[in-house]
Amino acid sequence: MKNNYHYYQETQEDLHSNPAIFDFHFKSEAFRFHTDDGVFSKHYIDYGSFVLLKNFVPNSLPEPILDMGAGYGPIGIVLSRLYDKEVYMCEINQRAHALLEKNIVENRSRKAYAFHSNLYESLDSTLQFSSIVTNPPIRAGKQIVYSIYDGAYQRLVQGGELWVVIQKKQGAPSSKDYLTKLFGNCTIEAKDKGYYILKCIRN
Repeated sequence: MKNNYHYYQETQEDLHSNPAIFDFHFKSEAFRFHTDDGVFSKHYIDYGSFVLLKNFVPNSLPEPILDMGAGYGPIGIVLSRLYDKEVYMCEINQRAHALLEKNIVENRSRKAYAFHSNLYESLDSTLQFSSIVTNPPIRAGKQIVYSIYDGAYQRLVQGGELWVVIQKKQGAPSSKDYLTKLFGNCTIEAKDKGYYILKCIRN
């Protein structure tokens, strides 16, 4: 029988485990990621996440970065190691969260922290961030995606930035419109093979 589950759901208790490992090289740094069935982009970092990593530029604010919907950690772990920054990573999928914790250790990311969380729920309410990055779970629906945007506005410090990767065909123009109304600004930082990198600044 086929399992009726999605990577953005919390539990996959009845899903067979089929672990895998892949190596990822980025900006002269080497990473290794443990993955499994039931997580997003099991076999290699997806192209959208790669485009986000390629274009993200950290600001000079001292607060940590947040990776919302971190999966098994390819964005947050790379950013933490690359820029020697504290990065908090939230993931609802229990299997992906367990892999996220494993990958933090595997990649010696001493400033990376994993949270099993439905969106922002498990984070201390006083925590604020210099940047929030997300490759949002489009298949979870617009309500979830826009909840990520709304929460980001509340959680960013003044001058903090939200970075989003989203495909044009999966709603990049409508996301840009929504974010422009929410933040008062939204720029397209890059376009790459149908992926848009959107950046908003909390002013």
